[in-house]
Amino acid sequence: MIPLHEQKCVPCEGGTLPMTKEEAFKLAAEANGWPIAADNKSISREFVFKDFKESMAFINKVADLAESEGHHPDIHCFWNKVKLELSTHAIGGLSNNDFILASKINRI
Repeated sequence: MIPLHEQKCVPCEGGTLPMTKEEAFKLAAEANGWPIAADNKSISREFVFKDFKESMAFINKVADLAESEGHHPDIHCFWNKVKLELSTHAIGGLSNNDFILASKINRI
């Protein structure tokens, strides 16, 4: 199996079903530090930095990565903390794309 960080996000087609909890938990092992929400619709992670400037530098790297993958997280910035949430809004839940992008973000 190809590691998540080596895969590319692909657009979800209409009618695609969100992942089951079992499918999500299998991929969560490769997206270390991204717990699955209780409703199985998203994953999130909080990152802590020295100051606001480092937080913004990280956000800019995430933005560049998200643009290149065509899959975008919800970003919350709190001075030296950044919380990212991933969900595939088009299908109302989790897809492979969420775990691919989480795995790639972990490598920043």
